[in-house]
Amino acid sequence: MDGAELGWELSTAVVLFHEAIARRLGLSAADHKALGIVTRKGPLPAGALAAELGLGASAITALVDRLERAGYVQRAPDPADRRRVLVSADTGHAPDLGGIFADLGREMSAFMAKYDERELAAIVDYVVNTIAVLKAQTVRLATDDGR
Repeated sequence: MDGAELGWELSTAVVLFHEAIARRLGLSAADHKALGIVTRKGPLPAGALAAELGLGASAITALVDRLERAGYVQRAPDPADRRRVLVSADTGHAPDLGGIFADLGREMSAFMAKYDERELAAIVDYVVNTIAVLKAQTVRLATDDGR
C-alpha cells in the first residue's frame, strides 16, 4: 500500500471513529472536535475557537449555538473585555467518554508495545509532522480558494 492510500485509510478511519462518538452525543464530528477544544483549552473567546477550527464568525456562532442547546457549553461575557464572549465547557453536563477512550487506549498500548524506542521515535516524528501538514493545509483551504 502506498503512502497516499495509507493516508486515505487512516484519515477515513479517524473521521468515522469520531463521527461514531459524535452520534452518541447527538453532535456532528466537527461539533464533537470543537467541544474537545473547548474542554482542553477553554474558556475561549468565540473568535479564538473560530481560529482553532478555521471557521468564520457566522459558522462559529451556529456551532456554539448547537453545543449550547445540547448542554455541553456555556457562553459568558469576558470579564476582561465585555464585548467578547467566552465559551466554556459545562462541567456539569460533560459527556462520559471514559469507556470509549479507555478501550481505545488499551488497544493502542497493546499494539504499540511491539515497537522499540527507535521505531517509536520514528512513529512520533511521523505523527507530529502529519499533524503539522494537516494544520497547514487546513489553513490554506480555509483562507484561499483551495487550489
